[in-house]
Amino acid sequence: MMRTFLQQAMWALGVFMCVAGTEAAEPTYKEGETIFVETGVEAPDRNPTWYASMVAKPYAPVFEMLATQGTQGRYYPYTYPVTLKDLVRFHGHDCEGTTSAANAAWVAFKILFPDGIIDRSVLWGISGESPCWSDAVAFLTGARLQYGNLGFFRDKRYSHAIVLYREDTRVAVLATWKEGINNIPGEPVMLPGKVTWQPKVTMKDVEALKAVVKKAGGNPTPYQVDLMRYQQWAHINDILEHPLEESYQAKVIENFRWEDWIDPAKTLAQPHVRTDTRLKNYPYRDRPVVVPAQ
Repeated sequence: MMRTFLQQAMWALGVFMCVAGTEAAEPTYKEGETIFVETGVEAPDRNPTWYASMVAKPYAPVFEMLATQGTQGRYYPYTYPVTLKDLVRFHGHDCEGTTSAANAAWVAFKILFPDGIIDRSVLWGISGESPCWSDAVAFLTGARLQYGNLGFFRDKRYSHAIVLYREDTRVAVLATWKEGINNIPGEPVMLPGKVTWQPKVTMKDVEALKAVVKKAGGNPTPYQVDLMRYQQWAHINDILEHPLEESYQAKVIENFRWEDWIDPAKTLAQPHVRTDTRLKNYPYRDRPVVVPAQ
């Protein structure tokens, strides 16, 4: 009975569903009914360090990831936690862009995975060209350029937003920051939400300093370089003192088509077929000990 249940549960994860209207479709599995994945079995790394002090803030996100075993394996029966500290190590340094992209993804995942189990085998992602954002999307979704499921926005106004697409439910979500914590000079916020709390660092001050320090060919003073780093550090730590929904927003994209959103000039002409997840729903042995077939 138990083995039959597990086989059905794993198969259910691969069922494709469509989305109707503006609401996200139901997930392809139901925790505890069609599948049982144990979550929270590993403590997330929330110990602050010099390169990730913000990980200890009360609203620093933790992601519960569902992955497959090895390169040709089934689903794990457990999730593993991912924090901003893990993301900083992957990206190479702490920056406000990577944290903001992760925060936006956390809000999007609330729609895509209402049970909190993030299945990295079914996700696609779109970001701006900044590696701070594309690294966050790639790390959290498993999407890669070589698979053709990691893209860059065609419309540059979205450069500091992200789109996450769940292929099994065919739901795409646009997520970005709210007006009031955005600090990229000359770039609009592509959803209508605004913050209702007062940031400690004003965005106009940040934008003005960025225009000097980050300008190509610019010649900032040593003090300005230090000040911009301080402002970014203070800004992210300030954001993570508030529930993420107060600073980031997300919306289901109706009638989503991947090709409408990505820049075709920044794609791989012949993407590789993804094979590492092809056996994720493969049946189990009939018995724990079985003589191999000759």
